[in-house]
Amino acid sequence: MLVERTPVKNLIFMRLNPGDDLLGALEKGAKDYNIKNAVILCGIGSARSHHFHVVGTRENPPRNDFVKDEKASDIAGISGYIIEGRVHAHLLHSDTEKAFGGHLHEGVEVLTFAIITLAEVDYDFSSFDSIGDIEKLRAH
Repeated sequence: MLVERTPVKNLIFMRLNPGDDLLGALEKGAKDYNIKNAVILCGIGSARSHHFHVVGTRENPPRNDFVKDEKASDIAGISGYIIEGRVHAHLLHSDTEKAFGGHLHEGVEVLTFAIITLAEVDYDFSSFDSIGDIEKLRAH
């Protein structure tokens, strides 16, 4: 296990509009506002479509199983990181029957709005987001 502490530099609130691509807007916001490292704390809204992947096997590296659909849903949650300007986010959708989601991909179009809250930090998360660093993390 690796445990680190770092102060929060800024809280950042992003409001997305109808038709915005959720991942594209997060990437553009990170680039335009020079957000290098941040924690995606939460997000809500609604979507006209969804596109994500989940792990499909128990072995490393796992197979990725992709899901893409044009069905509308609520955005029940968003979490993840911005690591050196790269967005790594997971999204939870819900409809009248179930909750579903996984690793966010392009193609999640905002229906009414989406609000995302970020905590910007001066910390490099690179070693937290790589399977190649598992042995390094186990050594801590």
